[in-house]
Amino acid sequence: MSFVSVLETIGKGFAKGLKWAVEYAVPVERLVGLLFPAAAPIANELADATSLIQTAVLLVEQKYAASGVQSGTGAQKLAEVVLLTEQSVTALLAKAGVAADTSYIESVVSAVVAILNVQNASGAITAAAA
Repeated sequence: MSFVSVLETIGKGFAKGLKWAVEYAVPVERLVGLLFPAAAPIANELADATSLIQTAVLLVEQKYAASGVQSGTGAQKLAEVVLLTEQSVTALLAKAGVAADTSYIESVVSAVVAILNVQNASGAITAAAA
C-alpha cells in the first residue's frame, strides 16, 4: 500500500471513532525499537519523538477524513505532519544524539505510516480468517 492508501485506511477508521484509532496505533515502545534499535539507552527522547509523530499522523488523517478529502492528499498530509512535529522532534532527537533534518523527519514519518500500514494489513488478514 502507498502512503496515501494507509492514510485513507486510517481516516476510514476515524470515521468509526477515536477508540478504534487508539487501538490501531502501534505502541510507541514498539516503534522506537523498530526505528532506533541502536539507541536503547536514550529511549525516552526517542519514544517522545515517535509518539509525537504517530499522534500527528493520526490527527492529520482525522482532519482529512472529517473533511471527506483523502484521495491524492499524501504529500499534503506528510507536509502537515512535518510542520506539526519537526521542531519538537528535531530537539528530542538532538538530545538523543540523532542529527535530524527535514528529510530525515519525513523518512521517519513515512516509516511510522508504513508500520501502521503493516499493522492494518495484519488486522485485515486476522478478520478475514475469522
